[in-house]
Amino acid sequence: MSDGLIVSLGREALMTVLLVAGPMLGLGLLVGLIVSVFQATTQIQEQTLTFIPKILAVLGGAILFGPWMLRIMTDFALRLLGEMHTFVR
Repeated sequence: MSDGLIVSLGREALMTVLLVAGPMLGLGLLVGLIVSVFQATTQIQEQTLTFIPKILAVLGGAILFGPWMLRIMTDFALRLLGEMHTFVR
């Protein structure tokens, strides 16, 4: 197993993680920003106010993007298992 193959595999794994986690992190960031602006305009300084909207947004995103995320992960796993013979040598 060459160094280039290891780097390529690591890069592909990192890109897969970013693709799968990106929508959830983006939704959490967007909802957190909206709640922060709401808190700043209304001067409500409750720290726990952001948790429920973020949890609901991430859950909704998981339901919406779940099939796509599963397809990305299974494609990566199938490619990884399909090329297993090159890793074992």
